[in-house]
Amino acid sequence: MELSKFLKLLYRRKYVLVIIPMITVFITYFLVRKLPDTYQSRSRISTGLVDQSQQILTTIDQSQESKIAQQFSNLIEVFRLKRIFEQVSFKLMVHDLTSDKPFRNASKLLKEIGPQARAHCLDVYREHMQTKESLSLWDKDQSGINQVLISMGYDEATLQKKILIYRVNNSDFIDIEFESENPFLSVFVVNTLSKEFLDYYGVYIKSNQQKAVNFLDTLMRQKYDSMNSKMRLLRDYKIKNRVLNLDEQARSLYEQITDFEKRIQEARRDVAAFEGAIKGIESKFDSKERRYLESTMVDVNQDIIATREQLKIVTNQLIKSNYDPLIKLRLDSLKRVIEQQVLRSTDRLLVSPYANKQLLVQQRITLEISLDQARSGLVSLNNEIGALNQKFDLLVPHEALIQNFEGSVDVAGKEYLDIQERYNRTRLESSLGTQLRQIESAMPGPALPSKKLLLVVLAGMVSFVFCIMAFFVVFYLDNAVQNSLDLANRTGMPVLSYLPFINTALLDLTNLWKTEGTNRVTIAFKNLIRSLRFEVEREINGKKQLVITSLVDGEGKTLISLGLAYAFSMVNKRVLLIDGNFDASTITATTGTTYYLEDYLKNRISVSEILREGKVSVLGNRGGDTSIFEFCDELIVKPKLAYLRDVFDIIIIEAPSLAKLNKAKEWIVLADKVLAVFESGSTIRNGKIQQVKYLESLGDRFAGWALNKVYINRLEKVPK
Repeated sequence: MELSKFLKLLYRRKYVLVIIPMITVFITYFLVRKLPDTYQSRSRISTGLVDQSQQILTTIDQSQESKIAQQFSNLIEVFRLKRIFEQVSFKLMVHDLTSDKPFRNASKLLKEIGPQARAHCLDVYREHMQTKESLSLWDKDQSGINQVLISMGYDEATLQKKILIYRVNNSDFIDIEFESENPFLSVFVVNTLSKEFLDYYGVYIKSNQQKAVNFLDTLMRQKYDSMNSKMRLLRDYKIKNRVLNLDEQARSLYEQITDFEKRIQEARRDVAAFEGAIKGIESKFDSKERRYLESTMVDVNQDIIATREQLKIVTNQLIKSNYDPLIKLRLDSLKRVIEQQVLRSTDRLLVSPYANKQLLVQQRITLEISLDQARSGLVSLNNEIGALNQKFDLLVPHEALIQNFEGSVDVAGKEYLDIQERYNRTRLESSLGTQLRQIESAMPGPALPSKKLLLVVLAGMVSFVFCIMAFFVVFYLDNAVQNSLDLANRTGMPVLSYLPFINTALLDLTNLWKTEGTNRVTIAFKNLIRSLRFEVEREINGKKQLVITSLVDGEGKTLISLGLAYAFSMVNKRVLLIDGNFDASTITATTGTTYYLEDYLKNRISVSEILREGKVSVLGNRGGDTSIFEFCDELIVKPKLAYLRDVFDIIIIEAPSLAKLNKAKEWIVLADKVLAVFESGSTIRNGKIQQVKYLESLGDRFAGWALNKVYINRLEKVPK
């Protein structure tokens, strides 16, 4: 529905949609018809960023496409630096000031300055070409020289508009294109811009690489000194604390402690075994036998005890020496001595009455010797383990400090190696130079196809689209009521009919019903007023008094009142038309009636005088700033109007608009039904909303709306 309304709006404005694009096309044609031909030149630069054959130090990872794209963007932005374009501008001006064939004719400003000023400009341009500096616009003299550049169209901003710099698809190349009216100018700009870019970028990269090399060299030396200082700290600590190899020392001590612990366990088992064996042997001797044996063995036992003491001392020495072979020989020698002493004691027992016990005595003596040896070794082993544990405990703080020193040395070494690698790489890159180079130089080319026709067509299309967009904005922002559906939706109340916009000066209501109209609008008005009469008749449903009002003045109440009156008269109704609008007595003036409502209310005229058989009876008014109840009391008006109901079939009263407040509402109080007129194209806002709510509050007494001034003739121009 909204689309159809918009299309209707465009149809009504079809001449605007045709005329404005045509005017735009004609204007564009006259503006572009003298445009000169343009020539384009192109140059290509290889970057080496994605070319595998140029990658010496690094390999290209295809997954880093975003990084490569960023590098290309950086290169293109460097290309567009103002200082590079200014060098091109200076060279263009030097060429035109010194060449017999300048690229462009001298501008008005360049012609106005004298030879001396031209020579000064030339010197300034050359000076800035050598120093690679920009013109200082704070300097009045250089600002004027810059104005000469601008007048010739060689300034940076103008060149930027015509230059095109882009990466060719996803390749390794950057293309530079420039359009101008002179093919040699295009070639000069492209080649000069490429050369200036390569020179600037080469110097820029070299400078950065040299700074990086110097920085990395200094940093590498610092890291080397730091690494050496930490290594010296580690070395001095090891020398001071007599630490050769902490890991080996700790491992050796741990192995010795483990070995001694095993020997202690063996010694303890031996002690327990020897003690048990000795007790078993002693249990086999009675007291007499022990006294005899002890008395015969006193001197021998003393020798054995002395030898056992020596054996104990040698055993301790053997353990402390970590089982030195020489001490082991001494121990074996003492064992042989004890064996001989035991054998001598056995020889004495041969004449004893207890000779059968000699073997047990010999075994006990041997076991006692072994027991003493085991006990002595156990004490020595415990002492040695204690000493080894003390040594091991002393290694623990050394281990923590040495690990700290070694960790610092390791970190310093890695940092030094990393910086050294970066230094070598950066130095090698610096020696290789930049990979950018111009692989295609710009050459003069033919003139480009003319864009005049394209500009003309584009101007027409743009203006046409602009008109449509403008009409769409107007349509979107337009809250005006255009048809019956809009009015019903906005108010929520029924619309009985609509009436076309018609020129009242050409309308003769008296003869409208007697002749067949030829005008389309007149015929439509006649048919639609009939429709309105039918709808009103159904709404009043036997009631007779109809008040016609509107929201504001000028919405066509008078025409509808007259039209309805004549329409009812055509169906043989006795119709009384009362002009209740004292502020604007249009019905009175139009009909020329001589019967006035004031006279009727004051009993100056009778109903018989008002009644006109077969015609519409009219009660006019004399006008003035008054209302019906101000002129006559309500208790008098109601009986008077009630009497008119008995005489006439339908009474149509034109009341003032609701904008007149009580003047309209006094007539509505007297009405059986109320018909409101609304002008097509008007909006419902502000005070009108309150008036609509008032009509809604009337309930069944409100018959509905009559939409007036609807444009149904598409060939007729719509007035503003």
